[in-house]
Amino acid sequence: MSSSQSTDFNPLAGLAALVFPGAGHLLLGRPKRAALVCTGVMGLFLFGLLIGGVDAIDQRNDKIWFYGQALVGVPTLAVNYIHQNHFKATDPANPNLIRSGLPGEHRVVQNGQAVWLPLTDEQIADGMGPPNVPGLGRINEIAMLSIVLAGMLNLIVFLDALMPTPERSVRTPKERGDA
Repeated sequence: MSSSQSTDFNPLAGLAALVFPGAGHLLLGRPKRAALVCTGVMGLFLFGLLIGGVDAIDQRNDKIWFYGQALVGVPTLAVNYIHQNHFKATDPANPNLIRSGLPGEHRVVQNGQAVWLPLTDEQIADGMGPPNVPGLGRINEIAMLSIVLAGMLNLIVFLDALMPTPERSVRTPKERGDA
């Protein structure tokens, strides 16, 4: 079995695999494996976002889950940034509490800080509601678990990119001695 690809320890490919799923294998010259990895990891990640919304990734309220989710790389960090900065605001009763919106509230930026304010009757009549309501029950847990599984899968892929094994080449019947 001969292979033209390197099987040495490759920290650059490992780092690339942590930044974005499949990038490490792309650096190793394995585009097919990179595409399969990206499809699998990002498929689980997007499935979690589809059923749980951006609330499935929450560094403030779900720290332990977030550690596993962060293994997906930049996509998790980007969604968390959007969630924290565009879907959460300060609780008017407790300025130290940053939370998602509740029914009957809307997000308003006052003096450079986002806060939750009660909806007026006119806003309710116009159909306005909170920009984000946290997922409820098991659906949100399944969403978080899906994204954590994507992170765990990417951890395995990271190790594969960091310490690659030679790919098997397809041998012809003549090489196998069948002819």
